[in-house]
Amino acid sequence: MTVRAYSVGCCLFLRNKVFSRPSVKEVVYQHHASFINAFGVLESREPEEPTGKNGRNKMKRLLLAFTAVLLFALALSSCKKDETNNVNNNGNTENPGGGSGGGNYNNQEYPSTANVIRRAVTDIDGNIYDAVQIGNQVWMAENLRTTKYADGSTIPLGTDSSTTTAYRYAPGSNQSNEENMVNVPRYGYLYNWPAVMHGASSSEANPSGVQGVCPNGWHVPSLPEWTELRNYMKTQPQYMASGNADHLAKALAATWGWYSSDRIDVPGNNPSTNNATGFSALSTGFYRFPRGITEFCITARFWSATEDFDFYADACELCYEEAYMHIFSKKEDLGHSVRCVRD
Repeated sequence: MTVRAYSVGCCLFLRNKVFSRPSVKEVVYQHHASFINAFGVLESREPEEPTGKNGRNKMKRLLLAFTAVLLFALALSSCKKDETNNVNNNGNTENPGGGSGGGNYNNQEYPSTANVIRRAVTDIDGNIYDAVQIGNQVWMAENLRTTKYADGSTIPLGTDSSTTTAYRYAPGSNQSNEENMVNVPRYGYLYNWPAVMHGASSSEANPSGVQGVCPNGWHVPSLPEWTELRNYMKTQPQYMASGNADHLAKALAATWGWYSSDRIDVPGNNPSTNNATGFSALSTGFYRFPRGITEFCITARFWSATEDFDFYADACELCYEEAYMHIFSKKEDLGHSVRCVRD
């Protein structure tokens, strides 16, 4: 029996299924002895000292405010630097990662545990992708970033959402495609499910037989193919965090771009030990109308070719503070990443 759950962010809701998972930690802002003033600066709630010491009190507050601003800036820097550093800017604002011979962005080192195939496939835009073999499957090791289908037809850049019209979206912490376009070479595009399927019917076959948005010779993985990946990883000790066969997220997650977490066995904790598979999952978040890009640096979501029921399709999800590789049903108008599998 396949377990499916429905989630908002890293929180999930179950639909008549039994699903074993630790309780989700809510983020609670505790004020204790501090508060945010009218200028958005953290200040102390310590009582005022006698009038003769007001100068010293003011200095203490200024130092505290400066420290708070500095810590906040450091917390944001890990995501912001991924948006601006080392970007392949070839002047093509519609597809900045495109162009024959110039589309490969990954150029990264992989762990010795990964079976990597460099420059394994080129899409119709000229983007070149590495791939990685995990068990009997060969997966793209980068997020898809094509603007066209293999037949040459264009996938519209979306500012709306739809369960019937194909759209793609640029990921990032800004709320417009134009501002986020700089991230496409590294993070790929987010696609709604109609864009992923390109008119094909849902498939539960393995392999799916759905080329959809993928290049020639590659296809959109079905739910059984995602399940095959998970089941294989459970047999390989090098992919299990702390020896737990259910703790697979770190082995799939990239070594950068995730928010920090103090939980054990999760992508956000000691990320330099992530990515044993070489899959290099990126925390692109997802597109949701009208809010735009949500959960950038928090979650990675990947579509399958399998529809659960009307307007909901299955997707794989990783979260910065979750040890599990989840499979959830997601509404088809959302924008998620795509990883293709070799035929």
